[in-house]
Parts: sequence; structure tokens; C-alpha cells
Amino acid sequence: MLLALSASATLGSLGWTPAQALTQPEPLGEQGAQRGGSLDAVVHPEPPTLAFFINTSTPGRTVASKIFDGLFDYGPDLKPRPQLAESVELSADGLTVHIHLRKNVLWHDGKPFSSADVKFSAKVIWRQYAPTARRVFQHLRRVEAPDAHTVVLSLAKPTPVILNALDVVAAPILPRHLYEGTDIPNNPYNNKPVGTGPFVFKEWQRGSFIALERFDRYWQPGLPYLDRLTFKIIPDVAGRAAALETGAVQYGERNPVTFADADRLAASPKLVVSTEGYNGFAGWLWLIPNLRDPILGQLKVRQALLHAIDRQGLVKTVWGGYAVPATGPVSSLLKTFYTADTPQYPFDRKKAEALLDEAGYPRKADGWRFKLDHDFIPFGDDYRRTGEYVRQALRAVGIDVNLRSQDLPTWTRNVFTDYNFQLVSSWGINWQDPQLGVEQHYWSKAEAKGTPWQNASGYASAEADRLLEAAQVERDPARRVQLYQEFQKLAQKDLALLNLFEFRWFGVWDRRLRNVTDTFDHSQSNFAHVWFDRRA
Repeated sequence: MLLALSASATLGSLGWTPAQALTQPEPLGEQGAQRGGSLDAVVHPEPPTLAFFINTSTPGRTVASKIFDGLFDYGPDLKPRPQLAESVELSADGLTVHIHLRKNVLWHDGKPFSSADVKFSAKVIWRQYAPTARRVFQHLRRVEAPDAHTVVLSLAKPTPVILNALDVVAAPILPRHLYEGTDIPNNPYNNKPVGTGPFVFKEWQRGSFIALERFDRYWQPGLPYLDRLTFKIIPDVAGRAAALETGAVQYGERNPVTFADADRLAASPKLVVSTEGYNGFAGWLWLIPNLRDPILGQLKVRQALLHAIDRQGLVKTVWGGYAVPATGPVSSLLKTFYTADTPQYPFDRKKAEALLDEAGYPRKADGWRFKLDHDFIPFGDDYRRTGEYVRQALRAVGIDVNLRSQDLPTWTRNVFTDYNFQLVSSWGINWQDPQLGVEQHYWSKAEAKGTPWQNASGYASAEADRLLEAAQVERDPARRVQLYQEFQKLAQKDLALLNLFEFRWFGVWDRRLRNVTDTFDHSQSNFAHVWFDRRA
């Protein structure tokens, strides 16, 4: 007998129950929806690649999620909605997963989608390339495809987080006929992708735009509503604000303009500025200290850095109040797992100076203790200004900070491939479960040289590994929450990341657009249900 997921349960809190089935009603189109129209959106910065199954950067995911569908996506309530899969059944012991696939789905080149694509993706892409899947499906032992529309996963150990990780990025599905037997990281289809999603890739003019068009043979009849979707690349934040204000673009997600501009644009009768649609995109910003560095490898130095930064002042002056100070690596928006009961490092310059003295770095005759390079993530002006704020704060306690600006490919290579950095700023997302978005920064086995946004600090703690690995297989929801709360305390004690603040993202879009927030994450909506209301 199959048991449906409780309508009131959130996936992040679910354990596996015997013979559990994962299935939800089909998403319905909105009554009165109108077909047609072109949507010009802004993506910033320009994606480094559309190989979203290797590099999960938000700009790349924003574009690729319109071209590819996942097995499921997740609604604003974080509950699953069928895409390429219609249902998933979990065995009583949690070791067997039956995935029932949708019929009559086509790849954009006209080839039929089948269980062979999922089997190939699970065996090759998930195991070898996709950063989240490599961790989520680490206990995957065998993949079978008994028929064209069924896939059976056999696990060596229970993996409760699978229920939260069946979306387009966490468990990407690629066309076997275009990838099998190829040099996958250099496959030419990485940047001219062929997917099953509502929009077909047409053109990428570097530095200018990425153009997509409606897929007329999409599996969901009548969708998508839009005929064309063009992502414009506008590096200058003032240019993005002007484009939104004049209607040159009609959509921008994840803080596309400055906070002052957001407040101004919110007064426009033609635009919406809203923080809705980010329920599952609980993000936080941190500093990554390179623990291989002789200075930053010292705990007292890392403690001093946090004490030196007025985080309340940072979120107020730089982030316009669209952020709150972080208490650890798990966002307070992820209520199931969050705890505030963690070690804290309040703003205290005297304490910072004392810790630096104790660490063996007194002020020299010129007033400086030592010099640090700080490489801020090149995602726009707010991140540059965050770097300037941090530099000013650290200079006040005798640390001479050299702020370095790099392009995204250089920054990514230095941080995640060459480990050529001292202190960098970066950010990430908790997603629906800490195993999906937090673990990768602290688990020693997540370190993967050359793979962005994995453990870059070099942190390796036997106790952290024990807690994270226990949570990976723990089927009791209450015990799993307890393990993650113990981990949060340890993370704040060891300071492998210096957690600064939680984001409160906002988007800006044309008031005529509908269904923009019908998602758990603006950055990953496939836009099949987005339409222009020409009556508005």
C-alpha cells in the first residue's frame, strides 16, 4: 500500500515511512492566461557557462532551468510538483527508489525522452559531475531501467534528502544520445544545450544576450505561454535600473538593482518590487578564510575578524536592510533546522585587537599587524561595497587589506581550482535542507578541486564529518534536526566560514507579468506558466 505525503508536511522535515509515495497533482494553468509575447529579462553577471550540471552558479542556473526540466520542481510551499517524473515510490527500508516517468516527452531535437536518459544521467552525471548529486546519491549502488518509463535506484544506505533533491539542478537529466561516450566537460552542447524544458536555446552572443524560444512540442499542452525569452547582459547596475524603468527589460531577479533604486522603482505604477518567490532560496553571505594560509589557519585570527566587523551596520548601510546578521550557516528562514543557540562574535574592536595580540600579531611600528588580500565575489556593486566595508573594518584593527577585483572566471579558478587566495567573500543557498546547500562547504569529502562552490577553505574536522554523515542516513526526522543543530554549533566554533548575514532577496518585474512567484526560487523557475496580462 502506498502512502501519500502529508499535505501539511514540509519536505525538509520528512523522514521516510514504509512504502512512501511522492506524487502531487499536476500544476494547473491560470484561468484567463494569454498566449504570446516576448519577455526580455536581465541576467547578472553573465553566466560563465550553461553547463549547469558542473557549475551551479546562479546566473547559469537562471537560464538553464528554462531549457531543462527536472524530475520534479518545488512550489512556494516547498512541496514537490511533477515534471519529468509523475511519481516516486520509496521502499519500506529506504533502499529502493522507483521513479515513474512521464510519457510523450521529447528532447528539443525531437528525440524521445526515456528511462535510458535518466539511467545514463544517474550513473554518469550524478556520480561524476553534478556537485549536489555526487553527495546526495553517494550511496547509489545500482540503476535499472526495466521499461522505457521506469527507473529503479538501489541504495547501499538510506538517503532521506532525496525527497528534497529531485529538481533540475540537484539531479540534472541530460540527453544520453548527445552525451554518452563524449568528453562531457567539453561537450559542445554544454553551451548550446538541448533540453526537455519549455524553452529552446537559440543563440548566445557573449556580452550581449542569450535568446530562447518557445518549445511547441512541450510535454504540457498549451505551455509555455511566452513565445520568446531573452536574457540581456547588462553589467552596469545603473543600466539595469534604467532598462527596467524604461521597459527595455521586464524582469530581473535576485537583487538586479541597488536598494535605493529598488525603493524608487517600487513607486512606479508599471513595476513590482517584491521579496516573494524565494521561500526555498534562503541565502547567506560569508567570508572564506583559506585555512592553508599560516595566518588564517589560526582560530584566534578568524575570531578576531568576526569581532572586527559590525554586521548590523553592514546590512544597514550596504544592503539597505534587505538582509539580517547571520548566527551560523543555516538561515533562520529554514525554520525546521535552524537554531540560534550557537557561539557568537559580537562587534567588539577591543576584543578583536586582544585576540590578534594573543595570536602573535601585535601592531608594528607602522601600525599594521599583517596584510591580507581580500577577493570579493564579482557579482555586482553590492558585493564590491561589502568588500570595501570589510576592508575598512579590518584596517581599523590593524590588518592592512588589499581589495582585489577579478572577473568571474578568474575568481572561480583562483578560489575553487588553484586555492590561490587568502580571504574571499562568497554566498550560497541552504535550499530546502542543509544537506543540499550547507554540507558542501564543511564536509571534508565535499572538497573537489576544480568544482565551484564546494569546500574551498580546506576545512577537515572529524567531528563535523561525523555529524554530517550521520544526518545523511538518519531516517528519524527529529534526530536528523538535532544532528544539524549540533553541527551549527560546531561550525560557529571552528569558523571554517565567517558567516556575515542572511539575504532577503527581491525581484523587479513588469506589473503585467503573472505567475512570477509561483515557485520556491525565482532563479530556478522554468517560466512555463509566466504570461503577460495585456488587460492590465
